[in-house]
Amino acid sequence: MDSRLQILSAAQMRAAEEALIDEGETVETLMERAGHGAADWVWRVAAGRSITVLCGPGNNGGDGYVIARSLQERGCHVDVIAPIDPKTEAAINARKLWGGQPVADASNSVLVDCLFGTGLGRPLGDDLEKLLRNLAISHHFRIAIDLPSGVDSDNGEMLNEGLPHYDLTIALGAWKFAHWLMPAMDRMGERRLVGIGVGIVREAAHLSAAPRLAPPARSAHKYTRGLLVIIAGEMPGAALLAAYAAQHGGAGYVKIFAGEGDESLAGPPDLVIDHGSLFELVRDHRIDAFLVGPGLGRTAEARSRLDWVLACDLPTVCDADALAMIEPTMLEGREWPIIATPHAGELETMANVFDAVGLDRQEQANELAEAIEGVLVAKGPDTLIAAAGMPLTIMPPATSWLSTAGTGDVLAGLIASRLATGASARKAAEQGCWLHAEAARRAGPAFAAGQLIDYIPDAYERFL
Repeated sequence: MDSRLQILSAAQMRAAEEALIDEGETVETLMERAGHGAADWVWRVAAGRSITVLCGPGNNGGDGYVIARSLQERGCHVDVIAPIDPKTEAAINARKLWGGQPVADASNSVLVDCLFGTGLGRPLGDDLEKLLRNLAISHHFRIAIDLPSGVDSDNGEMLNEGLPHYDLTIALGAWKFAHWLMPAMDRMGERRLVGIGVGIVREAAHLSAAPRLAPPARSAHKYTRGLLVIIAGEMPGAALLAAYAAQHGGAGYVKIFAGEGDESLAGPPDLVIDHGSLFELVRDHRIDAFLVGPGLGRTAEARSRLDWVLACDLPTVCDADALAMIEPTMLEGREWPIIATPHAGELETMANVFDAVGLDRQEQANELAEAIEGVLVAKGPDTLIAAAGMPLTIMPPATSWLSTAGTGDVLAGLIASRLATGASARKAAEQGCWLHAEAARRAGPAFAAGQLIDYIPDAYERFL
């Protein structure tokens, strides 16, 4: 794994810094490296404009003094505000090396927030909160160093209400969870990473990297590229959306199972709709994967279809209604993993059924992945992918225009299509999410789910 993609908890970050110190670094040399690296970004953004650096009492404040010194050496006008004197030895030394005198207030073009960074576990006091808000209002451009002050590094929660939004956040050493989790992620603007030499941390979470897909082999035919069966139910439109998406997701053959007696479901000529019996369908040894849940309903018949599909023990994506009905007993004896794709409400439902309550979202996703012995895609503005026995993966954020009806069915179809091609469950989940996000980016604003599907081939081409 690329160390630039790893995401560390506050404890992991402290351990990584200690490991560097054990190898001969000092807190001061790490602070110099981080501060000068951050100053490079501030200098570019400021473009000659005046700068205010807000320094706190800890090492994040020490980074601020290094930044101020580095910028002044480049000829920038810099004011430093230090409401609390530095408390750590490294921060005290950094202030001495800066050599300036802090001011009580300033109104420049660029604000650099070095008040508190990783490890803050309590809200800002009223005086500091007021100071930060007032400075944010009086500056045109706002930059957070490591993290915006008032953010919980490990879960992205805001420790104070109404904290400012930033235009740029410069992570130091490694990404933290808050950089990629809501609600903090929404406050950070653009994000950049400044390395300080941190190596690979075992069992660290990581940011998903764009996949490399491949065209079909010259000898390929529809069955070697993967046969996906989508189980329809009470609301066939959802199954159709998933099927249309899956046809563009790499699988060579996509079929919808509608069941006996339901002749109303119809699709385009290139989409096969099976109106036979489920018993006969699942005897087809050419099936590579199932998708069950979109539009399935929650009737006794729907539950029977879900139970039957899971009993077939083939790679399976469970989405939507399937997630409201799935139970631990349905997964007993399976060898192939399932991929579950819950949104926030479905995640809570699954947590109750699989006894993963009372946890934060990352822990919940990991626990549920272990419970289902598969992969869990916790969908949302921050999408987490947890796989049994593996570190957590976080997807880069996609456009908020995806928050419209039917886009979840499109995602389920894409993930299932990748699964049918033979990708591992975790890889299929990541690849499906990337295709979904890229298609949405290309679709522009205010699209419907059906329009999103039209952009999947262009999205696929990006990853070839």
